[in-house]
Amino acid sequence: MTIAAEITRLAAIESLCPTVAMLAGTALPTLARHRVFDSRRPSTDELDAGEEYTPVLSLFTRKSESPRRGQGQGSVARNGRTMLEVVAELCVSAQDEDGSPYTDAMVGSDPKARIVLSALCAQVRFVLTQGPTGTLFRQIVMAIESIDEEGFAVPELGLRWQRTTMLFDCQIPDDDFSGGAGLPQPAARIAALLPDNSYAKATLANMAAQFVAAAPLPIIDTIAFEVKQTGVSGEMGPAAAIAQPFPEIEEET
Repeated sequence: MTIAAEITRLAAIESLCPTVAMLAGTALPTLARHRVFDSRRPSTDELDAGEEYTPVLSLFTRKSESPRRGQGQGSVARNGRTMLEVVAELCVSAQDEDGSPYTDAMVGSDPKARIVLSALCAQVRFVLTQGPTGTLFRQIVMAIESIDEEGFAVPELGLRWQRTTMLFDCQIPDDDFSGGAGLPQPAARIAALLPDNSYAKATLANMAAQFVAAAPLPIIDTIAFEVKQTGVSGEMGPAAAIAQPFPEIEEET
């Protein structure tokens, strides 16, 4: 995955669950409230105890691309693209065959629950495309090419889950490492806009630690060689250190 694709997902998480709103105790922009999970589903202890179901959101980066900007462009001039997957569901606690608890989407064709799930999906679309808390997301996403929604069901068995997978096909910048050490752009720019105590900011800080500046490799300014009967001999390095005679290279037999 490109770094820009990972930043897109983190920006979406901050947009759907703003840190400022959480700390202030004000209304959050979706029915999921603070239950917005990064690349995972919720555990049973994160559900609303005593409620019939708990609206939750789980965000994943399904794929990323880095194609050239055109047939006449070189390898460096590239566009970025990512598929952001948002799983919206009405989550309940269930038990497997051994009696161990796990979370799953509510099963059944409940029309009232379906309306709640549809409202949750509509809130996600609004936040990321127009809503005021989605400004950060739109700082990195240049365009959302399409939004597809897929239900989760096995009609042959009469099973339908209250879960919808939303796929946001996003056009984004490609990673730009021309700034030197540290996070590439646009990751560095988005990191600077995030609240200091946010989940996304802390995650980016861990990522930035992987981009510690390394000692530069020595520059080779001269390569000299000569062709002999027994092979090719030569040296490389600073010009002042290159001088004949070169060491012999024995011919392989």
